[in-house]
Amino acid sequence: MDSRTTVAIAGATGFVGRALAENLAPACRIVGLARRPPVAAPAAVEWRRCDLFSLLQCEQALEGVEQAVYLIHSMLPSAHLTQGAFQDMDLICADNFARAAARAKVKHIVYLGGLTPGETGLSRHLSSRLEVERTLGSRGVPVTALRASIIVGPGGSSFRMLQTLVERVPIILCPPWMRSLTQPVALDDVIRLLRYSLEHPAPQSRSFDIGAPEVMSYRELLQRTARRLRLKRRFVTVPALGTFWWRWWLSAVTGAPRALAAPLVESVRHDMVCRDRRLQAEAGVPGIPFDAAVQAAVAREKAMGRGGRPVRPAWHGLWRELYRYDVRSVQRMALPSGRSALWAAEQYGAWLPRFFRVLLRVDVDSRRNVRFRLPGSRTPLVELTFAHDRSAEPSRQVYYITGGALVLQTERDTARPRLEFREVLGGRVLLVAIHDYRPALPWPLYNCTQAIIHLWAMWGFARYLARLAPPGE
Repeated sequence: MDSRTTVAIAGATGFVGRALAENLAPACRIVGLARRPPVAAPAAVEWRRCDLFSLLQCEQALEGVEQAVYLIHSMLPSAHLTQGAFQDMDLICADNFARAAARAKVKHIVYLGGLTPGETGLSRHLSSRLEVERTLGSRGVPVTALRASIIVGPGGSSFRMLQTLVERVPIILCPPWMRSLTQPVALDDVIRLLRYSLEHPAPQSRSFDIGAPEVMSYRELLQRTARRLRLKRRFVTVPALGTFWWRWWLSAVTGAPRALAAPLVESVRHDMVCRDRRLQAEAGVPGIPFDAAVQAAVAREKAMGRGGRPVRPAWHGLWRELYRYDVRSVQRMALPSGRSALWAAEQYGAWLPRFFRVLLRVDVDSRRNVRFRLPGSRTPLVELTFAHDRSAEPSRQVYYITGGALVLQTERDTARPRLEFREVLGGRVLLVAIHDYRPALPWPLYNCTQAIIHLWAMWGFARYLARLAPPGE
């Protein structure tokens, strides 16, 4: 890797992305991808606007890129109203990135994922990390996946939550599942290993576990963090088995959104330990001990605070960053074997008029455009215009939401409102998604009418596809 190499970082505004950009800047050309590039952007980074939910923006952002680093996780909402699970949001972003990388002839993708104890019975969070890893490599671009547990560094969401818990609570309740094992890793080690992976790309996809030399329980992690912060804390074992109440309590104590806290707490029941650390041995990165990593992270936070740039958790200012009035809805469905997104979109057009035969009238013309209207009225409620130019691949079909009484017509500086059908995970899963849609109805009315009707229709369509699946599938 030399100064002529162009490396794109998806998630360049996060705490890992910022540190990686600073580390790589002297050695190569850095392209930072962000939905909203930072106002005070480092001069060494070329920022490109990129909403990963938009395939078109991904294609534009990856033009001329040779290698890419993917640091995106979608546990937090990405619109004013979000319908759907974060795992499905992650899948769409990863699939867009993989498609765009293949089109731009990117030679190598490096992905920072999560340690997993296996491939079955995983929490939603860890299962999503594996799905993203597979999806990134599904379009032919080799992927090097680094699987890590908690990353100890200034500004990291997971460690910051645990640190805040220790700082604010004098008596910490410890359910039995806090005896689960983990193997944290220092931010500095992560950066060195990400850089090493970029400097030593492989011709085929591969994955590595990374972590510090020490394995510890989550209880021990909190105890050692308290000692490093010079805080006297009492840890009390309690018989509670579940994680539900603890998610709410952790969110209330630390101020982290429940959308972020819940999936992370669900993962605590797993032992997240490295099975081998081959990459670290190869790269000469044995790992910074946990206590030293905590001490360094706390010192950096204090130094950055004194410099007038206080380190804030990743969720700080979330609501100000959301698209005002936007709707995003993603529904996962089983796709019958041998079928494509093209087939599913055609089935959707044929099924809609029958499903809404009493409530609405649905007209589908020869060019696959769709109009929803009330019985006896010619005024369209919603108009869907089939995007022939963006639907060339059978694995992804797109309709633009172009008009109707229920559509708010506004000037947009982001992607166009659209409905899309896409197949992922080897064609086993169909995602039906609405992006960048702004309803004309007032929000309270929209939430209790149109939003519910859309979910009802999606559930009905999923059941319809299930009936079309071959027997025994």
